[in-house]
Amino acid sequence: MKILLFANTDWYLFNFRLSLAQALRADGHHIVLVSPPGKYSARLQAAGFRWIEFPLSRRGTNPLFEMMTVARLRRLYRQEKPDFAHHFTIKCVLYGSLAARLAGVKRIINAITGLGYVFIGTKPPAGWLLFMVKSFYRLALRSTRVIFQNVDDRALFVEMGLVNLAQSSLIEGSGVDTQRFTPTPEPEGIPLVVLPARLLWDKGVGEFVEAARRLRAEGIPARFALVGDTDPDNPASVPEPRLHDWQAQGVVECWGWQEDMFSVYGRANIVCLPSYREGLPRTLVEAAACGRALVATDVPGCRGIVRNAENGLLVPVRDSQALAGALKTVLLDPALRQEMGKRGRAMVEAGFSVEKVVSETLQVYRGLGLTEGVPG
Repeated sequence: MKILLFANTDWYLFNFRLSLAQALRADGHHIVLVSPPGKYSARLQAAGFRWIEFPLSRRGTNPLFEMMTVARLRRLYRQEKPDFAHHFTIKCVLYGSLAARLAGVKRIINAITGLGYVFIGTKPPAGWLLFMVKSFYRLALRSTRVIFQNVDDRALFVEMGLVNLAQSSLIEGSGVDTQRFTPTPEPEGIPLVVLPARLLWDKGVGEFVEAARRLRAEGIPARFALVGDTDPDNPASVPEPRLHDWQAQGVVECWGWQEDMFSVYGRANIVCLPSYREGLPRTLVEAAACGRALVATDVPGCRGIVRNAENGLLVPVRDSQALAGALKTVLLDPALRQEMGKRGRAMVEAGFSVEKVVSETLQVYRGLGLTEGVPG
């Protein structure tokens, strides 16, 4: 059977869904990967997959242009005639579902990996915008199978009438390679706290910087690093001049994009994500797999991997003072960090491995009629 996977970046497909594509191919199915172009498309092709370039404006709002995007996508689906269309990230879920239905694709799977700035942004959305987005979701998700990464997002969508419980599944995250992300001894010297994420206000970047400022004022010996890029296509992106100012002031280090995240976790003592809401944060799962203590906000997604006082600490959202207090507790207690790291590693092995997530996703496919292919 032919299966089409569509995401808003080739980076997402390579880093989050390559294992799923490989498992489906191993079962004998023909896989087509679709995304806008980027430096990871060559890697997808080098892995033996057919990749189709599909330009997509993540921030576009012009109605005519967006309708044309759906029409282009419908033509692609009609040409490819996939038996399954699986969509990841918000715009791909919305546009892909409509295009697939118009093209006559019978089996449509949508992965809700996060809610986006309309639901969780720093400013409440305009009433008309929220109404439009909810209406669009309701239309797009009708008669599709919807996979959620945490119980809170599923409950919210059911409560808003965007999906019904029977059409939904819960699969926690995209899975982590526990053979690649393994525990390493903590580095010696001044402890390092890293926040690995896109540099968006709703990832809690502002609260992280303020917590670092507070702890430095107290004389707590620690370093703080932001690991990730800004995202100009996202309204919540932190301006680059602000990052330069923070770094010049000596409050935080700005490492930018890092390809080798295993090395980043190995250099860190604590991994922190004070996000306003998540699907299931891959960075926290990877860090836990590496035996690192976690500090995060008590919000959907983060509390799916962080168990308070077990493998990390949870703090109230948008509360830099509480965040500073939690970081101080863990910074000053190496034994506590080590115990949290051990518990986190055990949690990942039991519930968040890539093998488990892929197996559960294949079960969703089989529930929709996926039949055995001929392994090639």
